[in-house]
Amino acid sequence: MKLVIQRVRRASVSIGGSMHSQIESGLLVLVGVAADDTEADARYLAAKTVAMRIFNDSQGVMNLSVADTGGDILAVSQFTLLASTRKGNRPSYIHAAGHELAVPLYELYCSECARLSGRPVRQGVFGADMQVELINDGPVTIVIDSRDK
Repeated sequence: MKLVIQRVRRASVSIGGSMHSQIESGLLVLVGVAADDTEADARYLAAKTVAMRIFNDSQGVMNLSVADTGGDILAVSQFTLLASTRKGNRPSYIHAAGHELAVPLYELYCSECARLSGRPVRQGVFGADMQVELINDGPVTIVIDSRDK
């Protein structure tokens, strides 16, 4: 499982020109599920997401987590994070999980983030054509892969 975590001042997901989800200060997380991922990967990454200290404390040092700040989380599924670009110029998505595995693991990741943070997690719609807008704060962008434990 691979995540791109962005500290944001605000973020939103629109589908078909209509606002679907939005958050204020917190994290926008792009979630890619690989074909060989398990529930353990989803739980591991949820714990990392909620505990990652990338928000500034009173001295301006990145020392607080999204849970510490009471920030929001917006999680958006994105199978293109699993793109293989080894051959040619057209990415291959052979390593991305199919719908039957990816949806439950994405939903588990979101529910674990909500449980650990004590706040609801806003979501995109799995498989939808989404337009994501954000104001990256910092900018702070972190990439995490559950294979790099």
